[in-house]
Amino acid sequence: MIIVLTPDIERRLAEQARKLGTTPEQLALASLRERFGPTAAHDASAETPGSLADFLQGHIGVLHSSEHVPDGAHMSKDSSKKYAAGLLRQHRRSE
Repeated sequence: MIIVLTPDIERRLAEQARKLGTTPEQLALASLRERFGPTAAHDASAETPGSLADFLQGHIGVLHSSEHVPDGAHMSKDSSKKYAAGLLRQHRRSE
């Protein structure tokens, strides 16, 4: 099914979706489901997924290198110098 929206409804849908951190499509589906309710034939696996943050919940976090390397790996310290040194080593190996 294709539903053609008027420009004013499309604009308001897009604005509201942006405020809620979702897509216009997900917001429209959620609104239709709320209005018409679930049916007996509704398949829970067909529900629209949430945001990427919802999908990655439990996998997103902060890792401190000191958990794995004594005194920490200091990976962000002098990163441009480390990158340049790595490029130089790679160049020398390819000669």
